[in-house]
Amino acid sequence: MRPYQPYRSSRPRDHFRGGGSRVIRSFNPAGIIAAAASSQSLAAPSAAYTPTISFETLPVDPRLIANIQVKGYTTPTPIQDQAISHVLAGRDLIGIANTGTGKTAAFLVPLIDKVIKNRTEKILIIAPTRELATQIQDEFVGFARNLGMYSVLCIGGVNIHPQRQNLRRPHNFVIGTPGRIKDHVQERNLILTNFKSVVLDEADHMLDIGFIQDIKFIVSQLSPIRQSLFFSATIDGKVREILTAFVQDPITISVKTGDTAQNVRQVMVKVPDPSRKIDQLHDLLLQKDYNKVLIFGRTKHGVQKLSDELVKRGFRADAIHGNKNQSQRLRALNKFKREEIKILLATDVASRGLDVPDVTHVINYDLPESKEAYIHRIGRTGRADSLGTALTFI
Repeated sequence: MRPYQPYRSSRPRDHFRGGGSRVIRSFNPAGIIAAAASSQSLAAPSAAYTPTISFETLPVDPRLIANIQVKGYTTPTPIQDQAISHVLAGRDLIGIANTGTGKTAAFLVPLIDKVIKNRTEKILIIAPTRELATQIQDEFVGFARNLGMYSVLCIGGVNIHPQRQNLRRPHNFVIGTPGRIKDHVQERNLILTNFKSVVLDEADHMLDIGFIQDIKFIVSQLSPIRQSLFFSATIDGKVREILTAFVQDPITISVKTGDTAQNVRQVMVKVPDPSRKIDQLHDLLLQKDYNKVLIFGRTKHGVQKLSDELVKRGFRADAIHGNKNQSQRLRALNKFKREEIKILLATDVASRGLDVPDVTHVINYDLPESKEAYIHRIGRTGRADSLGTALTFI
């Protein structure tokens, strides 16, 4: 990046005010930011958790244990420790946990072992966003390496024809988003009564973004004889409505420790002059510890405009939002994971479930619409016992 010089744009100063920075009056950031704005110390890590199981001694196929070790999993997280044994036993399960707590492995590991023991078993995994579904697919590939089992990724935003072809080939897992799964069911590419194990991941977010009717339709098509796994950060009225029809005599596990991540320092950044908001962001990003930064904006147009401006100023940045197709979004996300870019800008499509290692900072350039959106945004940092910082522009 070129040496920093104080930036003076030739455009009017209010050019950058149109990117969704209006105040959402129903949201009071000061009321939910756990650390005082003047706090300079990081939140203390949570007390050490002592698991009751180990990955090395799990009662699963030795080849699966070897794959777990290759992926670098050593000590189970609380949700993995408490859920895996129940899933292996065939129980329905409700898992309540903060985002970033290792839910994916908590259901993939026992379900892959289930398929090893019964090659006719079919597993359906439903996630709210394309990015999360793709991430689960990537995790599956690692856990199922050399085990002779296959999955089909069914998400929107890409050509449906290859998915139709893949569904005709032998497979044990279907991983996808509600809308595209519903499309395949209606086209009869997918017969849900064949699936005896079903996972709803990030169920509360699926309902928040308008998938309740699709989920009800999918649940109505499932075999009544099945194992159902339900993971959610919150359980409210809409979620309970789905739960009633989905699980039977479930085990409930809650490892949620609070609304916000304990390993995240939360800071308010006051903007005394809205016309210089972009310059405040610029100065922050120049600081030496801002190594891998995720910036959230409210609108697709605003996020893209901010990304373009940061690139113009010499930063390695890219953006993901709804105006980009799936391949473009994945390309940007992978560049961020590989640290080919330092900054990824996103709308809230990216605030759930994305597992990007070592994000040092989350910046709420525009205020989120709700407390829940805030919580899920800042959950992208401070993961896996690392420490992170979340900054919210006010």
